[in-house]
Amino acid sequence: MRRRVAQARVARLATVDHSGQPHVVPVCFALEGDQLITVIDHKPKSTNALRRISNVLGCPAVSLLVDQYDEDWSQLWWVRIDGQAWIVPRDRPEFEPLMEPMYMKYRGQYGMHRLPGPALVVDINKWVGWSAT
Repeated sequence: MRRRVAQARVARLATVDHSGQPHVVPVCFALEGDQLITVIDHKPKSTNALRRISNVLGCPAVSLLVDQYDEDWSQLWWVRIDGQAWIVPRDRPEFEPLMEPMYMKYRGQYGMHRLPGPALVVDINKWVGWSAT
């Protein structure tokens, strides 16, 4: 499971707001030990007040889904990661070291851009998955 997740390019991050309303967004990510790291990048956003950040601040329990679809159904798989998320602002000294796995994984996308942040770090406490093979 871990190898498949580490090689995947995108995950779907699920959070909930203060009223229990779910919110799911695609994210780029990197695994580092027992943590999953994602960061707010330089792509245009409709607002700087992103719901994933406010949701994590209010309820740190998150899930991420990583999957592969293929017309050959023998190649299908999915992995869900559950954990507790926390926010690391850009101005914190631990921010840049957290970004190194992101820069390594997404060299083409992030190599020319320093990520504005903040980072969202997930302390993984559960892996669940399925594979057709």
